This record gives sequence, structure tokens and C-alpha cells, in this order.
Amino acid sequence: MTTPNTIVMAIPKGRIAEELLPLLRKAGIEPEAAFFDKHARQLQFATNIPNLVLIRVRSFDVATFVAFGAAQMGVAGSDVLMEFDYPEIYAPLDLNIGHCRLSVAEMTELASSDDPSRWSHIRIATKYPEITRKHFAARGVQAECIKLNGAMELAPTLGLCRYIVDLVDTGKTLTENGLVEIEKITDISSQMIVNRTAFKTRMTELHYWIEQFRAVSR
Repeated sequence: MTTPNTIVMAIPKGRIAEELLPLLRKAGIEPEAAFFDKHARQLQFATNIPNLVLIRVRSFDVATFVAFGAAQMGVAGSDVLMEFDYPEIYAPLDLNIGHCRLSVAEMTELASSDDPSRWSHIRIATKYPEITRKHFAARGVQAECIKLNGAMELAPTLGLCRYIVDLVDTGKTLTENGLVEIEKITDISSQMIVNRTAFKTRMTELHYWIEQFRAVSR
């Protein structure tokens, strides 16, 4: 149960949460036992800090919870921040976790004969339509974006489009689905974010946590 004095920290589910856990502990934050139960449906967790609670949400939703003030701080990938570009979010710290890249990929057998310099209009599947449109617009290419939330690699295989824009780590998923990375848009990492209004009204508390994470993320 939260109170007006509670600080809510939004963290993403999945791999980033696992990479974040050592930083939480080094910063002096220990979540309650239910946080580690993979079968639990609980989404809000107490910590050993009396006025600090964690909420676990989808990676794209972290920024929304923080931007609208439901959480005062959180951890979000730079891809999410670029896609939504919320003015209400302040990102003071790169946590040096969650490293990957946002890239363009296509079917392996088509890549060798493709000439990106001749593109004028492309159809592309992605979770990141805003980033994708801006990236290609800067090159004078019109990108018709098909919004998908997952299974991006199926889109070229089933003829939905020729290209995808998605996060790439090792590239194994692309390879196993007959795709190849043909262009990197940007490098991605996880950022500590805070709500700008909360930072003004609760500066001492939030600045303390920013500095705690700054010390442990070097």
C-alpha cells in the first residue's frame, strides 16, 4: 500500500530486471521475497526501505508510469525513451546495463542484392514506428511502419513486409529465422529515469537515489 510519502520505482520485466538486481542490492535495496517468485502474479513489492516500493511492468510501460507520475522513478531502455520522447521524463543516469542495439534486418537471401542507397519507400515491421520513421526520413526515405509487439522475425518470412527494425543482442534470433542485420540505427542501454515534477518537489530523496545508483553503476 502506498502513501503520499512513498517513492515508487518502476522496473521492467525480464532480462533487464535480472541485470538490475545486483545494482539494487549494491544501492542498499532488497525486495521482498515475492519479487523473486517467478510464478507470483504480484506486481508491487515492498523493500527493506520503508518508503520505497517497486512495481514490475512491461518495459514500454515503465516510461508511461513515470511520465504520468504514478511512479517517481524507474529504469527504462533508451529505445523506449526515444520512441515516446516524454517531456515529463528526466534521464540523469546511464546504468550501464541492458546493452544491445536497434537495427534494420531483412531476409538473408535478399540482402546481398539489396542497395539501401536506392530506397525511396519501404514497408517495415517494428515496435518502434516513431524511431523508424525519423531515422529513414533523415535519409529521405518514406517508411511505412507496421506496428508489431513481438515475433517481428515472422513478418518478412510470411510476406508482411521486407524489413524489420528490432533490438539485436547476439543476432542469434535473426540467424535462426533466416534474417541478417543490415544497418544499426543506434546503441541501446538502460537509463535511470525520474518524473520531472517529482524531482522538483522531492529533490532530496530522488537525488539521493540517483547518486546511490551512480556510485554502483560505474
